Amino acid sequence: MSDRRILTTHAGSLPRPARLVELYAARVDGKPVDEAELVREGEAATRWVVERQREAGIDIPSDGEQLREAFFLYVQRRMTGFSGSWQRPARSELDAYPEFAAQWRKSEEGKVAVSNIVPPKATGPIAYADTDANEAELDTFADALKAAGGNFSDAFMTAPSPGIVAAAIKNEHYASQDDYLDVLAEALRVEYESAHRHGYLLQIDAPDLAMERHFSYSERPLGEFIDFIERVIARINGALRNVPRERVRLHVCWGNYESPHDKDVALKEILPAILQADVGTFLLPFANPRHQHEIKLFRDAPLGAEQSLIVGVIDTQTNFVEHPEVVADRLERAAEMIGDPARIQAGTDCGFDTSAGMGRLTADVVWAKLKAMQEGARIASERLF
Repeated sequence: MSDRRILTTHAGSLPRPARLVELYAARVDGKPVDEAELVREGEAATRWVVERQREAGIDIPSDGEQLREAFFLYVQRRMTGFSGSWQRPARSELDAYPEFAAQWRKSEEGKVAVSNIVPPKATGPIAYADTDANEAELDTFADALKAAGGNFSDAFMTAPSPGIVAAAIKNEHYASQDDYLDVLAEALRVEYESAHRHGYLLQIDAPDLAMERHFSYSERPLGEFIDFIERVIARINGALRNVPRERVRLHVCWGNYESPHDKDVALKEILPAILQADVGTFLLPFANPRHQHEIKLFRDAPLGAEQSLIVGVIDTQTNFVEHPEVVADRLERAAEMIGDPARIQAGTDCGFDTSAGMGRLTADVVWAKLKAMQEGARIASERLF
């Protein structure tokens, strides 16, 4: 938090260069890939996105997830126990919009991208095995930050929630979902603690805490979904036992894709459960048309002591570049609801390239959006501080 101005950050993933996307897509398709070339491309891409963030005026950058093919799929290369594949059920909202569903499927045909819809299954004991890959990623980011220079206020690394891994990677080994969540949380604790040990803020990406309502729980009572949220957060809290809460941010969203989203669970239904997370900062999407109004909930559901909110003020699914005044208006409204401008930061709704090649926006538009966010935060800061 800052008592002088609103800091800027984002949700993690950033555009990947075309060659890097090609390499990741080929590897996922089982084609031979030069792993040394992939590492070189990923390291160069990390330096590139850090420099672009510096130029855009971002205060708290990430490595853009350049050394990962997708925000959670990469764990199958670092953990034991995953194999095969399965077809994750489609989101329930598509049933009501068959024309849209057909158009969406057609738009995905032939796209050079890593799919996060055909994940593996858990078929054996889960354990974190490749700590070298994790350490190399953290070191690559450190080198990129040093090369970029600038006056970054901090830096963050992302890691998935055990809940999104459990929901998207089908369990065929453990006796219960609770057992599966337990081992996933313990394995992911390696990344949670190593990010902190290297001096980074840790961001846990948990779309499961909202999105799974219209995926896995669409035909089940709301209470069962809220129970799932609480069970996941209990595991997250346990896995964070060695990480100071002020060094952790939790990102919750309804899925980083364009669609009607009218099956999204209302934030008011799940916010009490989400706020049980023992973290210093929450990141929620308030720029997209489906959830902008829900910032008002924080007027009556206050954050805990020393907690802050990263306000999603940039939509990651539209090529419109938000006007800085629009960004400023969103931040001022959030400050009013929270009651203290020092407890908010400016961010994006989600990442810009959740899985390599899946982003809808070109890189030049992304950098323009981040620059507009920085300018909007400056305007709001002048009015609020």
